[in-house]
Amino acid sequence: MTRRILATALALLLASCGGGVPDAAPEITDEERAIGAQQHPQLLAEFGGAYAGPQARYVAAVGERIAAAAGTPGECTFTLVNSDVVNAFAVPGCFIYVTRGLLAVVTSEAELASVLGHEVGHIAAQHAQRQQQRSIWRTLGVIAVSVTGSERLTRLASQAAQYFTLRYSRGQEYEADDYGIRYLQRAGYDVYAAGDMLAALQRQEAFLTATERRDTARGIPEWALSHPTTAHRIDRARDAADDTGLKDDELPERADAYLDAVDGLLWGDDPEQGFVLGRRFAHPIMRISFEAPPGFALTNSPQAIRLTGPNGISGEFGGAPLAAPTLEAHAEALANHIVGDAPATLDDAVSTVINGIPAVLLRLRLAVRDGAVPLSIAVYDGGDGQAYHFIVASPPANADAAAVAALFASFRRLSPDEAARLRPRFVRVVPVRAGDTRASLSALNADAAPRALFDLLNGGKSTDPLTPGTRVKIVRLAQ
Repeated sequence: MTRRILATALALLLASCGGGVPDAAPEITDEERAIGAQQHPQLLAEFGGAYAGPQARYVAAVGERIAAAAGTPGECTFTLVNSDVVNAFAVPGCFIYVTRGLLAVVTSEAELASVLGHEVGHIAAQHAQRQQQRSIWRTLGVIAVSVTGSERLTRLASQAAQYFTLRYSRGQEYEADDYGIRYLQRAGYDVYAAGDMLAALQRQEAFLTATERRDTARGIPEWALSHPTTAHRIDRARDAADDTGLKDDELPERADAYLDAVDGLLWGDDPEQGFVLGRRFAHPIMRISFEAPPGFALTNSPQAIRLTGPNGISGEFGGAPLAAPTLEAHAEALANHIVGDAPATLDDAVSTVINGIPAVLLRLRLAVRDGAVPLSIAVYDGGDGQAYHFIVASPPANADAAAVAALFASFRRLSPDEAARLRPRFVRVVPVRAGDTRASLSALNADAAPRALFDLLNGGKSTDPLTPGTRVKIVRLAQ
């Protein structure tokens, strides 16, 4: 392997988003393209999978328009990710990802284009190659990786997990903003959409705060953390738009095209991945549920439900086919797979029944430099050849046994009625009619905070009147 390929591989870090901007097109090497293509399916598997359908084709079409403006037509891959978090990210090789959560909160095609332009700007400036890796344990807390050194534990945490450990500097975000505005202008979009998009992120943060949903399941994993949405940055983006010499709305925003495309987009959790309802997880297809204790947060993904708790507790919930003749043998095989070659001591193994479900509970201690990391495993016989499990680890010198026990004891089956009530929700675009108000249209939202959700999806001031004949987004349950 050449030094160039090795350096590129080590620097392949997921870039979540942002002087002068050079006119040269982004340089995408064959090595970067090959590595990006190799990581693409792994990233999708980790972060929700690809969202198929007309919205995906729409994102790809807008992305290609931006790529052409950047001087790289046909060289970038734009993917809509099946995740309800508000996020966008890029990897070298010009693989750009936008979540359906972000697609839902923008209000025009120009705002979407500004996100894609910003991400292509990170590629053009080669920002990802400049980042430094940070601890997976501190950032994700998937399992006790860095404290054990176990190769298998590292694999369990997933290769894609490392990409969430990096941040761009504010200067790099500003530089990507500048690239994005340049691409907007070249692509024929309203250059002021970049500032509007940053304002949309502020709406998302306000929505999370107002609805007390600021947890890792509903939060903004990278976008808010590495995309500082301060008033200064918004003002800076608007100043950069002013510097183009164009007036606000002189170029189109294409709001109608966006509303046509987003109508019917899935909102919130995908039933195939289950529903995170605060601290509770419920899966209508598998008909299972559990509830985490106070202080815990849940993050949904196709691979597992990530668990983070107080005092550094972390872990996951997942499932797999029952791979042994007995549940006890399955639990032992799972523990061996997790621990691998790390030195470990089995403290306790109990076969029991939890809420009518056969279960096996294991407690281990993994030896580390500063002592031992408690590792607790619960395995349940789900029936029909399926098993489910919790894996929970704590940093050294911490063992919240009562909280972990409460988590394990909460696993249960859903009744048919409970499962039937868990229905997906979709974004619907409706016309504003005479007499309609924000309050009356908000009441149509299938959400615990209907007015806050309406303001999030549609922008504008909460006191602004609505104009008959325009269209707005609401969220409705599937019929």
